Amino acid sequence: MKNTALTSIHESLGAKMVPFAGYNMPVSYEGINIEHETVRKSVGVFDVSHMGEFVVEGPAALELLQKVTSNDVASLIPGKAQYSCFPNETGGVVDDLIVYMFAPEKYMLVVNASNIDKDWAHISKYNKDFGASLRNMSDDYSLLAIQGPKAVAAMQSLTAVSLKDIPFYHFEISTFAGIENIIISATGYTGSGGFEIYCKNEFAIQLWDKVFEAGASFGIKPIGLAARDTLRLEMGYCLYGNDLSDTTSPIEAGLGWITKFTKDFVNSAALKTQKEAGVSQKLVAFTMTERSIPRHDYPILDAEGNEIGVVSSGTMSPSLGIGIGLGYVQKDFAQINSDIYIQIRKNTVAAKVVKLPFYKG
Repeated sequence: MKNTALTSIHESLGAKMVPFAGYNMPVSYEGINIEHETVRKSVGVFDVSHMGEFVVEGPAALELLQKVTSNDVASLIPGKAQYSCFPNETGGVVDDLIVYMFAPEKYMLVVNASNIDKDWAHISKYNKDFGASLRNMSDDYSLLAIQGPKAVAAMQSLTAVSLKDIPFYHFEISTFAGIENIIISATGYTGSGGFEIYCKNEFAIQLWDKVFEAGASFGIKPIGLAARDTLRLEMGYCLYGNDLSDTTSPIEAGLGWITKFTKDFVNSAALKTQKEAGVSQKLVAFTMTERSIPRHDYPILDAEGNEIGVVSSGTMSPSLGIGIGLGYVQKDFAQINSDIYIQIRKNTVAAKVVKLPFYKG
């Protein structure tokens, strides 16, 4: 198991540590519901330093990224970020990621921790035709996600940058917490606002300490990966390995909005055909109509008990107090307000397809 630069701090705080994507990570401190509520109402800090960072540079950088990602990288300007995915050659997704544009010939890709090696192999394979400069910086950077409605007010004392003026999915590179060249990104995985802060590992402890000092009067707390999952699920954000995989297409997953057919990219012709012809299954959101909790891989049934799909993610929503989930179902059952049923052990429990997000703020 790898440790992040902050592992000793998590342990000293009494965090419950678990193996996750090859790292020793904090899953909770005080408990999921308390941590979840902290982010929804105040401000919380996640150590997500396990995420991967690749730097792509040179005259061929844009051309390579246009080939390997589904979104249109040409629409970026310096200081802007973009959600995207790496389609594979067989209709599925290698990973979802965020592309940051630093300059016309310099980009950073932020990828999921469990896919770092797979993603690196994938982009390196295609780069043989382009010759861009690639650097895997994953082991060099730490990443704090400072999330919640009070994040701007709590963190403003740490930088001269006006945090409230950074638009969603934009970023600044500036001094933060006394550390130069920090990436301050108005992104997150919670739906409650805030920032993701990238720094070199040697500054991680200084960054953590300054963040908690600045946020003390705002009720800032450390937050574990368990609450990160309930927060993202309340927004309907996909999790790779659950809602996205090597065998689910971005069109099936409802990611047509990041799949731009104005350019040629890996498997774009097949995905365009799929978009035009329609798909046989779709990722839907659903709420349980009885008190129960859907879980990953539970079968989804129709009224006659026929299996029509499978749950990809599910939990008891701390904000709403009901069971919520995402799952792939046959297209005839994907309409809003469709009645579906979740097989939970020996019980068949009613649910209803709903529009995202579950949590409206």
